[in-house]
Amino acid sequence: MAPAVESLGAEQIGAELGTRATLVQVSSAFCQPCRATRRVLEDVAAMVEGVSHVEVDAESHLELVRRLEVRGTPTVFVLDAAGRIVRRAQGQPRKADVIAALGRAVS
Repeated sequence: MAPAVESLGAEQIGAELGTRATLVQVSSAFCQPCRATRRVLEDVAAMVEGVSHVEVDAESHLELVRRLEVRGTPTVFVLDAAGRIVRRAQGQPRKADVIAALGRAVS
């Protein structure tokens, strides 16, 4: 099912978007896979110029979580430079999958 929201902006995620793409991670406080996901996304963002990683706490952003139809954490959204959601995945991603999804966002 597609998310109810098709794009996200800085005002919704609480941080500026990357100039080429943004990796948005929805996390919760006691989520072990969220910590590993954070490391993967930070590594990928550091590798690709113009890509930023933003972590959003699910409890602090319940309205956004509902609008995005997030059912579990971690949930990752890959946004293009304009903030359009080009990919969504739930669970801990593999680095190769994140890089592949970024390819869609920056092309």
